[in-house]
Amino acid sequence: MTLQVPFEHPLAPGPVGSYLAVVDYDPGNQCYYESVDLNDRWILANAGIAPTESDPRFHQQMVYAVVSETIQRFEYALGRRIRWRRRKYRHKSPFQGRLLVFPHGVQEANAFYDPNLHALVFGYFRASETDPGNNLPNQTIFTCLAHDVVAHETTHALLDSIRPAFMQPTNIDVAAFHEGFADIVALFQHFSIKEAVLEALRGTGGALFSEHLSPAAPPGKDGVRITAQIGQRNPLVGMADQFGDAIGLHRPLRSAIGTPPDAKALESMTEAHDRGSILVAAIFDAFFTAFVRRTIDLWRIAGISRERGEDVELHPDLLGRLCDEVSKTAGHFQTMCIRGLDYCPPVDITFGDYLRALITADYDTVRDDDLGYRAALVDAFRLRGIRPEAVTSYSEESLLWIPPESKHRLKLETLQRPDPNASEVEFAAIEKSNARQLHAFACANAKVFGLNHFNRRHIAVDSFHFVVRPNPDTLLPTSEMVAVIVERLEQPEKKGGGTAFGGVTLLFNEDGTLRYAVRKSLRNDRPEKQAFFRQLLWESVPRGAYEAMKTGQIDFRALHQRY
Repeated sequence: MTLQVPFEHPLAPGPVGSYLAVVDYDPGNQCYYESVDLNDRWILANAGIAPTESDPRFHQQMVYAVVSETIQRFEYALGRRIRWRRRKYRHKSPFQGRLLVFPHGVQEANAFYDPNLHALVFGYFRASETDPGNNLPNQTIFTCLAHDVVAHETTHALLDSIRPAFMQPTNIDVAAFHEGFADIVALFQHFSIKEAVLEALRGTGGALFSEHLSPAAPPGKDGVRITAQIGQRNPLVGMADQFGDAIGLHRPLRSAIGTPPDAKALESMTEAHDRGSILVAAIFDAFFTAFVRRTIDLWRIAGISRERGEDVELHPDLLGRLCDEVSKTAGHFQTMCIRGLDYCPPVDITFGDYLRALITADYDTVRDDDLGYRAALVDAFRLRGIRPEAVTSYSEESLLWIPPESKHRLKLETLQRPDPNASEVEFAAIEKSNARQLHAFACANAKVFGLNHFNRRHIAVDSFHFVVRPNPDTLLPTSEMVAVIVERLEQPEKKGGGTAFGGVTLLFNEDGTLRYAVRKSLRNDRPEKQAFFRQLLWESVPRGAYEAMKTGQIDFRALHQRY
């Protein structure tokens, strides 16, 4: 497939652009591989290096393209440029301020985001000798050549920059949300690949939520005789297919449809990927439901009854229209899921919080749910036992975040909007000035925002952004501002010790009027609950998951072992 990525100038060999730097050092072989120069005239003439597993330069090209595409999707949904979270470097680095990408960073069956290096590290390994699935025994598997694995790891990095405190595992849903959300973004990107969508529509007869594609020729009475009679897995709903085969699973590593509705399933799940699969299943249940409802008229016009389950060859025109509808619906849902991040609390996220954020963000953008997206999401979350706190029902009006009772206004005209082309020094100075004003505003309204005024030295402005988003209702962009305030509170030993995290997400109108204050207050029993969860990690969470979170920050390398 071909990816359309934004043009960057200058783009140095690596590639090294404004957002990321691909550094192809292989520590296992202790060598650097030759860097690809995407501005080379021969490479440009061929629209890039042709796909090949044997050329490290293609590996570099692929990770650059997929990471860039994922960043672009986030920028469109959020209505702003991505700014990586600032980190203090001991030494001046030529890649400072960029996300590092190591295509061959480790010799193991793993790929992960390292928040300390601020890097994506992709592993390579040998397929099983005795049970390699569709691979050759001992074949080298490169995780950097899996489109969805690259998108998944990039999402971890983006989420760390948008909500840094989500790296603190303060409840059982936090790490699961990181994993589930990264899977959601990666899986939705499958549906932007027209050729794959058309093939899946043909193979499933339009039922994209099927796990397998029908074979090109039906098996005979005596079973399968030729390859065309063997059904294949549906590539759209599985993630890391080759990886799963190589380690002997005989299935994709994860799936969009692998978890059937069960209102009690969450009660017994503690491992982050297992628990995150419930969130993935809820989102894709809503997506496929919306797709089915949007295309009922097409089936009716074609004279095909879905109720009777007719097995017919779909007309190319119908396939084309179905493909357009599924890609459009997938784009809408992916944008909804990403945009919902701005409506999430700054810390201690739960699946129920995310449902409320999704519903409120979409309601703010499109008041009339004429396509039934919000209704489908609510039903899917309800069927999987995801219950938001402090709501009276699953009705839309109950799930919406409640605006503050009294009017609060921030003088946005006193805040400086940084020039996109500003230098790092200029940008840092503007950030510091704006953060000081936002800190003062938060402390002045500490009681309303659930913050402890006496603890103001431990109240920090984690991030703030001026946002311009498309609005289908008005056909004009909507301007607003999002600010994330985080509070840290050191707990005495008699209350469990450790650091408790709280805070508030503030969403302002263009005139500075506060629209929402999404709170996680430490002025209740939240510190005790977080201390209890740390104890729970020690006592009952599987050892691998505990090792991944015992430091107080999610360790994705440990968490992703064989996942």
